[in-house]
Amino acid sequence: MQGDDCCHSCVAVTGIVLSSIAMADEEPVDPKKELEEACKPKCVKHLLEYKKCVKRIEGDESGHKHCTGQYFDLWGCIDKCVAPKLFTKLK
Repeated sequence: MQGDDCCHSCVAVTGIVLSSIAMADEEPVDPKKELEEACKPKCVKHLLEYKKCVKRIEGDESGHKHCTGQYFDLWGCIDKCVAPKLFTKLK
């Protein structure tokens, strides 16, 4: 009987290892990128503000002008749209 227990343990361990290998072969898919693309149309106002800012500072060689505020507004809008949808897809 002791030999049978050993063999069952070996099979169980081997089964775990094999299933881990099979899972490692599958490429994980990040749903966030798809959700971000789907949410971008809802944030057009922020995108246009960001693009206007970029165009406005295009010729600045001093490096003092930036569009950080508009950039964060854009991505804040996208993240606000993505978050509720993303967390329902996480496992």
